[in-house]
Amino acid sequence: MISIQYKKQTKISERASVDRNNTDCHWSWGSIIWTSVGWSVSVGLGLLCCIYVATLHENDLWFSNIKEVEREISFRTECGLYYSYYKQMLQAPSIRLFELIHDNLTESKRTINLLQRMNIYQEVFLSVLYRLLPVQSYLEPVYFYIYTVFSLQAVYVIALYLTAWLLSGSWLAGALAGVWYILNRIDTTRVEFTISLRENWSLPFFALQVATITCYLRPQLTVLQQKVMVWLMYVTTFCFCLTWQFNQFILLVQALIIYTLDCTDFLSTKQVTTLYLVQVCGLLSVWLLQFCNSMILGSLVLSFIVATLFVRHCQTGLKTGSFLVRLGKILLHTVIVLLLTFTINYLAKKALQLKSDEHIFKFIKSKFGFGMTRDFDAGLYLCEEAFGVLPLDTLDRLGGTLLLYPYMLTLLLLIDVTVQWKSLWKLEMYVLLSTHYKICTCFRCLLFYSHFLYGCVLSLFRMKYIWTGHMCAVAAFGVCGTEIWTLIFNTLRCNSKSLVRVLVTYAVPLAMMGCLYYKFWPKLMEELSELREFYDPDTVELMTWISTKTSKQAVFAGSMQLLAGIKLCTDKDLRERTRQVYQVYARRPPEEVHEILRAVGADYVVLENSICFERRHRRGCRLRDLLDLANGHIMDGPGENEPDLVASPHQRFCEAMKTDSPAYTGLFTRTFQNKTFHVYKLKKKRKKGNPKSSEPSAPQ
Repeated sequence: MISIQYKKQTKISERASVDRNNTDCHWSWGSIIWTSVGWSVSVGLGLLCCIYVATLHENDLWFSNIKEVEREISFRTECGLYYSYYKQMLQAPSIRLFELIHDNLTESKRTINLLQRMNIYQEVFLSVLYRLLPVQSYLEPVYFYIYTVFSLQAVYVIALYLTAWLLSGSWLAGALAGVWYILNRIDTTRVEFTISLRENWSLPFFALQVATITCYLRPQLTVLQQKVMVWLMYVTTFCFCLTWQFNQFILLVQALIIYTLDCTDFLSTKQVTTLYLVQVCGLLSVWLLQFCNSMILGSLVLSFIVATLFVRHCQTGLKTGSFLVRLGKILLHTVIVLLLTFTINYLAKKALQLKSDEHIFKFIKSKFGFGMTRDFDAGLYLCEEAFGVLPLDTLDRLGGTLLLYPYMLTLLLLIDVTVQWKSLWKLEMYVLLSTHYKICTCFRCLLFYSHFLYGCVLSLFRMKYIWTGHMCAVAAFGVCGTEIWTLIFNTLRCNSKSLVRVLVTYAVPLAMMGCLYYKFWPKLMEELSELREFYDPDTVELMTWISTKTSKQAVFAGSMQLLAGIKLCTDKDLRERTRQVYQVYARRPPEEVHEILRAVGADYVVLENSICFERRHRRGCRLRDLLDLANGHIMDGPGENEPDLVASPHQRFCEAMKTDSPAYTGLFTRTFQNKTFHVYKLKKKRKKGNPKSSEPSAPQ
């Protein structure tokens, strides 16, 4: 009986695939016009998103009317650092990479290869492009830079549009996904105020990668189409990895999802191998461009892929036997893969002498409750809002735009199909009845990244910018996909195919877009009408003083935010240097601080009241608290302290410096101050005969 049913279902599936091929090969004029309209709408929505964020950026800062120094200050924290390399390349007399490969300006007393250390190839490419294009006469370099980043938002929207279109078969799903992305701007992007962040460069390419993978997983692709998709997957993966330093962690989660889909028979062996090799080729290409960056070879994702491919090659017959036998084989297979992964990764890091990601593992350990840490670098991550748990008001906002509910419904149906997979396993997943075949194929594409994105958001708030964007495509598929509606109507025992077709293709998405237009169009117009202006006189005054009153060779020490020292997370030695410079906010004697600053080559030190007297974070997460814990000292203010912490005999340096005590004025000279910043110049170290008794004592 089973064999007869098997053959019957095979014939039905083959007949359905032939019908789909015949339909694809003979396009009518109506379908050509309808598809052209779909592509036009995708471009229109992309341009709309680009203009929208560009207008918000202009209205928030009055960017076109502020001074050059104010424009550069508006690139906050690491954004300013990345933009400075673009500016440096443009100010050079010709296109030269030598200054970036042998950079001695970023870190005092050290020459580093910026192209190896940081992901700044986009700045290099953009500076070269600005020189070559005939736009210098009417477009300033800063506008060329920010407009390029805003244009990538158009690429992002188009990629999500195409993903929803591919999943559902209707470009109205893509239009709905694009509308949702724009309406949920607060939770989908922060590009309008963090222009240069690496994620704003990389996430559009990641969305393109997901779109190409979705297309690659579609059945009945010709050999030529498969080759084109593989190359597109490689190009998008390469661009994603080249433009963001966190690419390894995203690809690791992606590789785990590929592994899960392989074990559960949702992907074929060829598809799994291809997806793994695309990831490896993308990472190795970036490794070459970054001058053989050892951190890539020591990444956990490469170790995992090598272990997976090796174990799968050696362990045959994984997908044979009864359900319980298969489950046992998969569990054993998983244990072997994980053990081999950590072994390979450990040996690779030992061979390459890598210790740059130790703080990340300490962060993960504390994040998931496996003991607290006093490590300064891990503490910075733990206390940063971007690495916190997703706040609940995010879900309220997503529900308000009608995005959350179809997304959750789609996930529930996805879980239902996944659970039913156990009973379908005996019938071989790919030879089911035509309706089941189409459902499983679409869910196969959907499974690839919905679980991936859902897992990310559960752990980190910062990952919501990956999750919410693709959430729009998944929800749009749920609204417009015939497979979802077929399941719903079958449950309700309503078998009218014409009703389903009309309802899905036109009525539901158009009704939802009409509702969204009625509810949010006035709010968008009100938001676009709000005009603000950049105002930061203290920082402008500081930057003006530095550029006019100090030499170009002067070296400044200060906070990461002020000096754009985001390099903290890429180099262990630099992290240690950063921690040492931050001792200006700890309870340390002036002689030690002076010696630390001299060791890093500083001529001036900039103290910020916003850090010294910080109140934004809770006790235990203020920068001075993290320093006290790392130094083994009791924290300020009321509250509990761990029993092994001791009281420091010294005052906090940034506070005591302002008392003008001889112990401090003998080593530092105040050269600039305003309400926010105090700048001191380091003197030559005084003779040992000077007494130390003049140092003020710590308050009891």
